[in-house]
Amino acid sequence: MSQQPDSSTRERLLTAAKKLFLERTPDQVSVRAINAEAGLNPGAVHYHFGSREGLIAGLLEEELRPLWADRMAQLLRGATAAPSVRELVVALVEPFADMVNTGDGRMLCHLLARAALPTGQLPNVSAQFLPAPFEVMIGRALPELPVHEVAERCGLAFSLVLETYGRPLAGPPRAAAPFPRAATVIAFVTAGLTAPPAESASDAVRTL
Repeated sequence: MSQQPDSSTRERLLTAAKKLFLERTPDQVSVRAINAEAGLNPGAVHYHFGSREGLIAGLLEEELRPLWADRMAQLLRGATAAPSVRELVVALVEPFADMVNTGDGRMLCHLLARAALPTGQLPNVSAQFLPAPFEVMIGRALPELPVHEVAERCGLAFSLVLETYGRPLAGPPRAAAPFPRAATVIAFVTAGLTAPPAESASDAVRTL
């Protein structure tokens, strides 16, 4: 049996949600409003996405995953060696820096920050849209770091980038405070990821 009707309904919901999120602040957009905008029954969002948060995750993955997937594919295509830390950071940061130049992009960055910052992860998305592949590649580029420290540094890097580009919406792009230059963010995140291994507690005691 064809799944097109379900797919079409999901797209209507995502389109309606995106329109409303662009017109209002996220807190002003209810599930009821999304269903009404899509011309669907009051249970449509919960049936197709499980919750409002599930719909937001679906919207973010549909809109944003291709950006990073394309960048990573370009990075790996024809490469003779594993990507460097800086190359990986560029692939992470530049899509954010481009997105915040448009109303659509700033809205999506803000939604992503709201959804991911409280727990450090975005629920209800596919494995391709999670930080794990990025962490694995950073770990390969920094073999001197233990796995737990790679994970901690990547978590700090993601939090910094989301805090930087996920600020609340404040009118048209030119009316908002300027974002830092992408080159500055890239240099800062790269420096944090490539810093010397953290001193252990026992080592710190011995140096006192």
